[in-house]
Amino acid sequence: MGKGKLIHFAASNAESAQIALEQLVRRYGQVPRESAEVIVALGGDGFMLQTLHDGSGLPVYGMNRGTIGFLMNDYEPKDLPERLAGAEEAVINPLAMRAETMDGEIHELLAINEVSLLRAGPQAAKLQISINGKLRMEELVCDGAILSTPAGSTAYNYSAHGPILPIGSDVLALTGIASFRPRRWQGAIIPNSALVRFDVLDPEKRPVMADADSRSVKPVRWVEVRSEPGVEHRILFDPGHGLEERLMREQFA
Repeated sequence: MGKGKLIHFAASNAESAQIALEQLVRRYGQVPRESAEVIVALGGDGFMLQTLHDGSGLPVYGMNRGTIGFLMNDYEPKDLPERLAGAEEAVINPLAMRAETMDGEIHELLAINEVSLLRAGPQAAKLQISINGKLRMEELVCDGAILSTPAGSTAYNYSAHGPILPIGSDVLALTGIASFRPRRWQGAIIPNSALVRFDVLDPEKRPVMADADSRSVKPVRWVEVRSEPGVEHRILFDPGHGLEERLMREQFA
């Protein structure tokens, strides 16, 4: 990134983010999104995902005004043009989710972190899993399942004891949530070129919802997920603090 880039500031509704927005706009000015060359997002990881999903195609430099801030840089008002000039860019591809609800409607959403299937009733979900049209699991009895990108592998996937995936690896993590049967199933590593299909067994008695980065569709009959190489999201990090380094640190925390 060169110096003097035109910046559009965006902030979550959190008080700390709104205070930071006022401070930075007063210091550096505000450029409309359509005229900007970079977006500076103020908030947490959820707001970063929301900003990326807005689909402007601009690189996004996040500054943490939330809780964890895995996708964010440290908040510091001074020297922002210099930080943007030296920032490292990570390019990530989202997952494309296609799901049919019980009323026969088809829903399509993109997910940067993960697509999750979650039970939507008191009983465990029963899922059938196929990869590239080949049945791989006849019946997974569980609270749900997660298909995660490398960028999202430290989020919900990690809390469900899924693996951390290196950035740039051409794989996805398939992880069960509170799997009951098969008893010893530990999840799977799937090529990111694969088409993964989940069929919901007994959906009337055991309803399931599908979630793409916290945007939900329910109840569903089936869900298909694949990587979408035609869509690129660009995230900027301070040197030495990019996604690859953050993923490495998480494994030794």
